[in-house]
Amino acid sequence: MTDSFFQPVSAMELARFAGIPSFMRLPNLDLDHERILDVQVGLIGIPWDGGTTNRPGARHGPRQLRDYSTMIRAMNPVTGVAPFSMVNCADLGDVAPNPVDIEDTLNRVTDFYSTLQAKGIVPLTAGGDHLTTLPVLRALAAAGPVGLIQFDSHTDLFDSYFGGHKFTHGTPFRRAVEEGLVDPKRFVQVGIRGTAYNTEDIEWGEAQGIRIIRIEELFDRGIDDVMAEVRGIVGQAPTYCTYDIDFVDPTYAPGTGTPEIGGPNSFQAQQVIRRMSGVNLIGADLVEVSPPFDPNGGTAWLGISLMFELLCVLAQAVDARR
Repeated sequence: MTDSFFQPVSAMELARFAGIPSFMRLPNLDLDHERILDVQVGLIGIPWDGGTTNRPGARHGPRQLRDYSTMIRAMNPVTGVAPFSMVNCADLGDVAPNPVDIEDTLNRVTDFYSTLQAKGIVPLTAGGDHLTTLPVLRALAAAGPVGLIQFDSHTDLFDSYFGGHKFTHGTPFRRAVEEGLVDPKRFVQVGIRGTAYNTEDIEWGEAQGIRIIRIEELFDRGIDDVMAEVRGIVGQAPTYCTYDIDFVDPTYAPGTGTPEIGGPNSFQAQQVIRRMSGVNLIGADLVEVSPPFDPNGGTAWLGISLMFELLCVLAQAVDARR
């Protein structure tokens, strides 16, 4: 059992609409807190969308995700995982971005996550646009390349935008491979779809050895079969998971910057995460929730529910490494 200090506040004790919101009603700690070394999984926000090329708003994602996370309870009734009883979890606040300087923000994120690494804390992150994953990987893969599971409707493997700009939410995983942060032979993308400028991103990715699974293949083969292949690709070596909310069909997740039709429903969005059980996860993120495009908050509720699913498989991975 985990330390009682790290248990979330129960709605049986404090109404969900009361109190100051933290991720999943967990204690909020800064990195200098006297109990920080007891934290095993840290939940962090990166409220920044400086890599967005069209519809902004993901900078507001972490705040709304925190607010909606008061609805999360303690146990996954399908998998039986009770993450807060398996590992010590805490809300570690937000990485303070520089909204007018991309390079500075990237460095701030990497510095923050390098500190987490040094303290032995496994991160679960709420973005922010998808560029935020790159500086996280720079910290977590400092000792060598990791595997990567990406749920997304876009590859984010483009080289540059607008005449040579290398850092946008459409380029992070090209940079991650080029920088040696991700092993392309242990990198799999699931759910790719939508109209295209050309096939350059796909061709480049496949030439590196990245496994790209389009949405048609996911639906034709089924989630169980595809996720068995995903687990086989990443193996038992350290692996990161990044989950773009636009993986989900916009009927269920309209609040995102670049929606694409023809995606999974909300139940299928949960299933792919549950089928990662047994993967040696060293961290995960949920990105691209943009509250301005969904005033009713359904996208944020789906997003935080998926973060809970990610927390469950992260807790299993942390527990297995003990």
